[in-house]
Amino acid sequence: MFKSTWGDEGHHHMQTNADRPVSRIPPEAAGIFHVLKDKSASELHKLLSDKNAYQQFLFSLDVVQTQIRLRNELRDETMLLAKHNLEKEPHIKELRNQCQIIRVTELAAAREKLNELEKQKQEILNFYAPASLLHRLQEAMHKTEAESDALHQQLLNGEIDHYFHAQVQDAS
Repeated sequence: MFKSTWGDEGHHHMQTNADRPVSRIPPEAAGIFHVLKDKSASELHKLLSDKNAYQQFLFSLDVVQTQIRLRNELRDETMLLAKHNLEKEPHIKELRNQCQIIRVTELAAAREKLNELEKQKQEILNFYAPASLLHRLQEAMHKTEAESDALHQQLLNGEIDHYFHAQVQDAS
C-alpha cells in the first residue's frame, strides 16, 4: 500500500537535486556515518545512553585519533617554541637595556651640543644687538677722546714736537 519514492528511479514524481537539500557532510564525517550505519539498534542505543561506551567509541575512530595526534603535536610544538622564546628573554632584555643606554647617551650628547649651539647663538645675538653696538661705539669714542686729550696735553706740556703735530694734522 505504501510505496517509497526514495531510490525509485522509475517513479514519475522523482525529486531532482534542486528539490532536496544538498548534503554538506565533510568527508571525515562520512567515515563516522559508515561505522554508525553498521551498528545495531541496541548498540546505537547503548552509545546514546552510556557515556563511557560513547567515549570509547568516539576515541576509537581514526578521524578522532588523527585529530588528537594533531592536537598533541601542535601543543608540543607550541611548548617548544614557548621554551625557546623564554630562553631568549634574558638576551632580549639585555639588548633592550643596551638600546636604552645608547638612546640616553646619544640624547645627552645631543642636548649638550644643542645647549652649546644655543649659547653661541645667544652670544652672537647679544654681540650684534643695537644696544651692544651702541655701547661698544661709545666706549671706542671715549677711548679715542681720552687718547686725543692725552696727546693734546702732551703737546701743551711740550712733550711732543710741534713739527710732528703739524705733520699729523696735515695727514688728516
